[in-house]
Amino acid sequence: MLRRTVLGSLLATPALTGGPVAGARAQSWPERPVRIIVPFPPGGSNDTVARIIQPRLQEILGRPVVVDNRGGASGSVGSTETARAAPDGHTWLLANDTLAGNETLMSLPYRVMDAFTFCSVLGTCPYALTAHPSTPFRTLQQVIEAARARPDTLNYATTGAGSLAHVAAVLLQQRGDFRLVHVPYRGGGPALQDAVAGHVPLFMSNIVIILPHIREHRLIPVGVSTAGPSRFLPNVPTFASQGFPGFEALTYWVMVGPAGIPAPINQRMQQALRQVLSEPAVQARMAEQGAEIVASTPAETETFIRNEIAKWGEVIRTNNIRAES
Repeated sequence: MLRRTVLGSLLATPALTGGPVAGARAQSWPERPVRIIVPFPPGGSNDTVARIIQPRLQEILGRPVVVDNRGGASGSVGSTETARAAPDGHTWLLANDTLAGNETLMSLPYRVMDAFTFCSVLGTCPYALTAHPSTPFRTLQQVIEAARARPDTLNYATTGAGSLAHVAAVLLQQRGDFRLVHVPYRGGGPALQDAVAGHVPLFMSNIVIILPHIREHRLIPVGVSTAGPSRFLPNVPTFASQGFPGFEALTYWVMVGPAGIPAPINQRMQQALRQVLSEPAVQARMAEQGAEIVASTPAETETFIRNEIAKWGEVIRTNNIRAES
């Protein structure tokens, strides 16, 4: 089942349309391989989701689909490359929450709502704070007590400065009156490697890349960011239930292209993605990773990203969170 209700706050907007010329172009699209830019290194959640959908997507489109990792600057390197690409439907970006957060955190050569064509939110998933088994931490309260006893000495990794994992961790620290040391990485893959190896004691990450390691007890979850219990980590207490009422933070994966892609091509891409995400084998693989499927429409996707920019921009400004922190 496609979990469209995840985006229940979206506003209804008119369907996108295109003229005869755009319609004709959509019929012949794609005319060559389709490139999906992943703005993080291999091994992270964006890369994982891209490679789950890639085989069936290229079968449906009838052309090769190439996953192209372009990591750097909290996802903005790949985003900038996408924004500058030709709007012919052959270059897309599989972005995450940094697409919205970077709008406030960074000085970018583009404005998100002007620079992209919005196609579909593929899915969402929660964050979890995990500890390496070699540490004494088995509960969030133990982490908080250790941090209060020795402020600014306990390290935690995230996928990058200004990522939603970082922003959410800052909110936890401010609301809980404790201080950790942020160790930003250039994506989930490198951060995961160091977390599993024990080079950094704590790791705040969406659960896509860490769920297998939690199941194998290579990482110990001490809290999850859903409002209520997560079906993927049913025995892990939420942050909300551990002294942070109302706390919720979800990551997401969204497909966008450069601004100006003809609406019929964008609709065809969204329909192809929806078909991929409706298939039981793909749904099973996404569920194995801890991801809830959404498959939103282009209009819903545009509204969702606009709301995310406003929501997290307010948090970032209020808490003076910086991309280099």
